[in-house]
Amino acid sequence: MKKMFFLLCIILLLSFFASFIQAKETSKKGGLTITSPAFKNNEMIQEKFTCDGANVNPLLLISNMPPSTKSFALIVDDPDAPMGIWVHWVVWNIPPDTKEIAEDHLPTGARQGLNDFRKNRYGGPCPPSGTHRYFFKLYALDSLLDLPLNATKSDLEKAMKGHVLGHAEIVGLYRRR
Repeated sequence: MKKMFFLLCIILLLSFFASFIQAKETSKKGGLTITSPAFKNNEMIQEKFTCDGANVNPLLLISNMPPSTKSFALIVDDPDAPMGIWVHWVVWNIPPDTKEIAEDHLPTGARQGLNDFRKNRYGGPCPPSGTHRYFFKLYALDSLLDLPLNATKSDLEKAMKGHVLGHAEIVGLYRRR
């Protein structure tokens, strides 16, 4: 019995170290990334992409997707809103070969849910006061999701549970004049 316990402990330790080494290798290669030429991480979003401008989504670039990605999901939200987190965009079933989400465009096959403006589209930054942060959160998923068009951020997050292969985000800032 002691030998069996000892053997089990060794197997668990080897498994732990193998996972640790694999995680180190993945981080060396670089994980999933999302960037935008419209703004750098933690810098101001151009007015064009806000309620004070054309109110269209900025160009988003995707790279380093995990190998078994079947789709992407995207959530854009503002944690600085006075009433709590304000959701600006909810998108899922973005095709796995997507390298960019073009300005004012939704990739073919992607679906949009309801944002907190009660619209099925991008709603740009529009803070009532002060500078707010806008998190563009990209998720690589191991499946497509079957959600209705009135799905919310919460619905999407529930559907993604157990399917996330990777996560990346970029944060933009905006303050109205």
